Amino acid sequence: MACTLSLLGMVLCWLNPTIAAPLLPGLDFTGGTQIQLERACAPGACSALTVAQIQAQLGGLTLPQEGQDRSPNLSSSGVQLLDAGKTVVLRLPALSPDQGRAVVDQFSARLGPLRTEGTAINTIGPTLGSRLLQASLISLLVSFAAIAAYISFRYNGVFAFLALVCLAHDVLITCGVFAWLGLLRGVEVDSLFTVSLITVAGYSVTDTVVVYDRIREQSKSLAQLPVSEQVDVAVDATLTRSLYTSLTTLLPLFGLIFFGGSSLFWFAVALAIGIAVGSWSSIGLAPTLLPLFSARSAR
Repeated sequence: MACTLSLLGMVLCWLNPTIAAPLLPGLDFTGGTQIQLERACAPGACSALTVAQIQAQLGGLTLPQEGQDRSPNLSSSGVQLLDAGKTVVLRLPALSPDQGRAVVDQFSARLGPLRTEGTAINTIGPTLGSRLLQASLISLLVSFAAIAAYISFRYNGVFAFLALVCLAHDVLITCGVFAWLGLLRGVEVDSLFTVSLITVAGYSVTDTVVVYDRIREQSKSLAQLPVSEQVDVAVDATLTRSLYTSLTTLLPLFGLIFFGGSSLFWFAVALAIGIAVGSWSSIGLAPTLLPLFSARSAR
């Protein structure tokens, strides 16, 4: 069910004309300019703002023209409000340094005084964005191939196949959650999201290998029992260890989610989802499928 919902979310993202991708790509992959503005007021004490108001103000900005190129249209730019409206994040088309400063100067007059140390302008060209996307996909594929090769060498092809099934399950559900977040809340994925997927892949395989090691040990000492019962004994022996490991890993992630600030929030959320799902797949998915595939392999 979770995999079906994840696939549905990614398909809807792909069919959405404003996204046209399985996930809503962020500035790292599409290129453009991101401007972060921090208002000089306490959280909760700032005057009320809405995304629609800021987008309307963006449409009315006057930007200096660069050469013969027309000034970009900012009315459809992405807007995100953080810290109860104290911080405003604008995702805009690629702007020149003069145009970026013009946006900051004009918003300073419209939003009230801004904190200079809280203002940041970052620009990524479309070529660099496409290279980052390509490098991210290659890194994911290489990590999956390395994991399959390691488990095939350490165990056998059946174990490697099931480890990749669990890995695909964990990555698919994590991506599916962010696909729905992109559709419903405009949450974008960036290079940190790719890092979180690679981390989830490593964690999931590590947890699965622990269960596999115990299954291999039980297959020698309990050779007279069916494979399904050997798997049950192995899972019972590793269940407590797996749960404790997952819990101790999730605790610092919860700290990042609640106290780590906006820059690491979605990174920590992606890791927490992936680790929780990975713990389940290592305990409930891979061992459950092993007797079925072992029987087919034996036949």
